[in-house]
Amino acid sequence: MTKKQDNQFQKDSGKIILDNLVELTKTAVSDVEALYEQARACLAERVWDYDDNRFSTSLMEREQHAVHGLAWLGTYVETLRQMSLYIERLEADGKLGEIEQLLTQIIFGEYLNHIAGGIPMNQGEIVRPAALDLSRHDTYVLFGGNTGELTRFGNTAIARARLATLLVESAANLTFGDCGLDDMMEQMRAEMRRFVEDKVTPHAHEWHLKNDYVPMEVIDELAELGVFALTLPEEYGGMEMGKEAMCVVSEELSRGYIAVGSLGTRSEIAAELIMQGGTDEQKAYWLPKIAAGEILPTAVFTEPNTGSDLASLKTRAVKEGDKYIVTGNKTWITHPVRADVMTLLVRTNPDEKGYRGLSMLLAEKPRGTDEVPFPADGMSGSEIEVLGYRGMKEYELAFDGFEVKAENLLGGQEGNGFKQLMKTFEAARIQTAGRAIGVAQNALELGLTYATERIQFGKPIISFPRISDKLAMMAAEIMAARQLVYFSAREKDAGRRCDLEAGMAKLLGARVAWAAADNALQIHGGNGFALEYQISRVLADARILNIFEGAGEIQAQVIARRLLESKD
Repeated sequence: MTKKQDNQFQKDSGKIILDNLVELTKTAVSDVEALYEQARACLAERVWDYDDNRFSTSLMEREQHAVHGLAWLGTYVETLRQMSLYIERLEADGKLGEIEQLLTQIIFGEYLNHIAGGIPMNQGEIVRPAALDLSRHDTYVLFGGNTGELTRFGNTAIARARLATLLVESAANLTFGDCGLDDMMEQMRAEMRRFVEDKVTPHAHEWHLKNDYVPMEVIDELAELGVFALTLPEEYGGMEMGKEAMCVVSEELSRGYIAVGSLGTRSEIAAELIMQGGTDEQKAYWLPKIAAGEILPTAVFTEPNTGSDLASLKTRAVKEGDKYIVTGNKTWITHPVRADVMTLLVRTNPDEKGYRGLSMLLAEKPRGTDEVPFPADGMSGSEIEVLGYRGMKEYELAFDGFEVKAENLLGGQEGNGFKQLMKTFEAARIQTAGRAIGVAQNALELGLTYATERIQFGKPIISFPRISDKLAMMAAEIMAARQLVYFSAREKDAGRRCDLEAGMAKLLGARVAWAAADNALQIHGGNGFALEYQISRVLADARILNIFEGAGEIQAQVIARRLLESKD
């Protein structure tokens, strides 16, 4: 195509939506899958230890940029695959409209160009094709044939402008496009949206600025709505609705305030631990109480100077008769003051220095207050002041002779704590990815509202392409990440191993949330930097998503190892 023809194409409004988009995306997915397989095979050669006949930890560390780049490439491939399947389903159901088509062609155009030129793993960290042994000749496939139509013309200025117009016109739509879920899920979304608009949105920013707790009245209403019972079996008072429903609920609650969405995470982690590793007696006692919101759990895993290195955990629990005596320190513990039970990871066998010496305790404690945060004997704590993610409060905890009933050893057998914890990571990361989508959606809505109301040079600032472009890209990335999150949830609901998919959803969701918040604040200009504007809170809240539940670097390492080992 000549430059003149290219310019004409850009001007042709009839070509905003590419013809045969579903077929184009299928071809593009096939092409990027082939590129990924080539990159995976080349990288596997570079990090394989032929003497020990296994992947070398030291070589993977030396090649960390490329190894993590493979994780991002694999994540992009899965995201595009899910977007292709998403519009195929919508088309089959007669629901594929203009906004969904634009969202899809824009994200394909953008991500195909990322694959060809460089995928941003983080600010200042771009993985280029050459890092994965892909030559310019190899990536030519992205610019020819059907795939080339998307690479060159998927994400055009005219497509972004049209999408921005539709975002304004569809402001009443809860998600700026059909999410591809069934009616029951969308009804649940609408119910959660009503609750958030009534009880959370009007107050969230004040709670944040004052560093106040989310009121207990809100928590009680969450329990009445079934938020804590959502995924639990009916025999334990649960609603047995699965992880896809959890994602929708987490997304909508976090859209109002991440702390409200994260209250469900505490219960989700505790319930998963007990469901996966508890005795029948422990399940019968604890799960109904969690489901009803009668007790509030908190996760107590991380220690100072250990971070993600749980094998170095030092907090000791010594069994004396019918109780364990706990001594040690924990940090970055969310909502411990008002919690009634702690899932407490401890070392019960000091002779085992690694994972095998760890056990999980269901440690009961009395609920505290701001005045007396930890009324339990042998337990104290100090608050960690944080930029965002407020509403539950973070603490460093100290245990000195703290007692836990021996019968509250999860599963009744020592040494299984790490294994039990690993089984919860799929659900926790899926839920965290859902929270990320909610935060990103909030940023998009705040940015869109401000851009349509703010007048400069005689017109709304959304009229300027650099503003509307930001909003269009936010919407496209949010829908893409959302489809990846829902896919990981469906895999979990089907009983299939999905640590890879959950990790990818969390990895991408965190980046999308931060980009959306950062761009929405930029749209606000100087006002966005003022604490009185909600976007300042959303930016602070978004930043934590790339750190907790597996920092982005750790997440990429885990994903890459799974990808490399999948076909070794």
